Amino acid sequence: MNGAGQPVYVGRECGGRELSLDRELVSAYCEALRSELPIYQSTVPGLALHSECYRDFDWYLANIFGNLHARQEWELFEEAPVGSPVVTRSFVRDRYRKRGRDYVVKETWVMSPAGRLINRGITHQSFLVEGDGGRPAGEVVDKGREKQAGRSFQLDSDGLAEFAPLERTVDESMCRLFSGPGRNYHTDREEARKLGFPDIVVQGMLPVCLLSELMTREFGRGWLAGGKMDVRLVNVLWAGESVAARAAVTRETPEAGRTRVSMQAWVEKADGTKVIVGQAGAIR
Repeated sequence: MNGAGQPVYVGRECGGRELSLDRELVSAYCEALRSELPIYQSTVPGLALHSECYRDFDWYLANIFGNLHARQEWELFEEAPVGSPVVTRSFVRDRYRKRGRDYVVKETWVMSPAGRLINRGITHQSFLVEGDGGRPAGEVVDKGREKQAGRSFQLDSDGLAEFAPLERTVDESMCRLFSGPGRNYHTDREEARKLGFPDIVVQGMLPVCLLSELMTREFGRGWLAGGKMDVRLVNVLWAGESVAARAAVTRETPEAGRTRVSMQAWVEKADGTKVIVGQAGAIR
């Protein structure tokens, strides 16, 4: 059940909207991520509607204390010129329980008015399992958790061709531009503490978008039409921390006269702590 008392079941429609991928939307995206890629003068960023799944929270479970974005998948099928009209649609794709958490999976489509699928995102959100109706005392996730055994994610990229990293310091200003303008646990420290976190939790879509920025920089339209990503959000990124989005080529395979490049993809903090780990692919 969600906070409004409505059942959250697999197959439940979550609605959508019609909108234009206009210059204002593109400019807001670029400002929030401090992106200056020339391709965005004419073409919309692949993840411009990165948080369309969070336009409403009817798909959330009732206990939002300590909820976390756990995994994100993207498939990009068609690039969109700036000014393109689109239609969105979303629905509950799956539910499962794992390691003391309930997961709700929401799938979101971005389509042309004629019904062509431009891209789709699959968002896995995790919630604490309620026991006796209460909620845990204190912090659900503290800043020391990422140093614990089992929170270290080592990737073997030795010998692989690695792209130059895309680096950002995610300060509070960036958090407000990306996740604001309202007060929430991604923009305000007090709101974060209400949900069991010691500091502002950087929205998980932000480092996901940094990976998309890296892919766009390296592959351009080969990412915007043909890109894929499947990543897990393994440690919390806190406001004020610096990160680098990285990728290393694992294999190249022919695809319709071009080349499909498959990669390890990850985002890590300055001390090497992984925030995101997974795979990505694009066309060259």
